[in-house]
Amino acid sequence: MAQTHEQAASGSVTEAEAVRRDLGEALAEVGLELPSLGLDPLSCTGPVPRPLVDLGRCNLAVARELTVVLRAYAARGWER
Repeated sequence: MAQTHEQAASGSVTEAEAVRRDLGEALAEVGLELPSLGLDPLSCTGPVPRPLVDLGRCNLAVARELTVVLRAYAARGWER
């Protein structure tokens, strides 16, 4: 059965919320928190929503910690 536009739109926002939650959990596992992590509300509206995860704002200490984690990841030669 084909999805209606409303079902598809709702599914994309639901998926985006799951991705946002997973990212928040992964960041927490390495001791980081982005307090403003959320979905960009404007990208979740309109006839064809294209949800974006808004990483939000963080203080300098969190930005530095995130930089350390990302550099450690890169140093291990891990790839996506």
